[in-house]
Amino acid sequence: MKINTTRFGEIEGDEKNIFQFDMPILGYNEEKEFLLIESKDASVFRWLQSTITPDLAFLVTAPTFFGIDYVFELPDEAEAALDIKTAEELVVLNITKIPNNKPREATINLLAPLIFNITNHKAGQVILSGTGFDVTYPLFQNNNEEEKELSETKGE
Repeated sequence: MKINTTRFGEIEGDEKNIFQFDMPILGYNEEKEFLLIESKDASVFRWLQSTITPDLAFLVTAPTFFGIDYVFELPDEAEAALDIKTAEELVVLNITKIPNNKPREATINLLAPLIFNITNHKAGQVILSGTGFDVTYPLFQNNNEEEKELSETKGE
């Protein structure tokens, strides 16, 4: 599937990386299909690119890559909506924001993870309640390697 993007130009989307968002991303209810794109070789970041809107892409990562202890119970309604049967078919990523020219101030949204069922390609954003997680949790405290990777990713 060919996808037009403003960030990457025209790209070929592999069907195994295309997900149907049955539980939409907050504020983007009309965006139902996204392609998960590897940012670069061995990077901890990926891009979640809309297959319809060329200029809509989210930078995503897993909190565990940054030593963030991130454990939560997936709500029953999310399990049902995404038809999740086992933990092995589940991938959790979180939207990351990197302010222009300030990679050390990067944050990750722990309150609303993106849940991917890699078996049936259903996905959705879940708003967690009662966890104490933050929408703008600092991605890292003091790690030069992470800062370098953030700078490189922002430059793509």
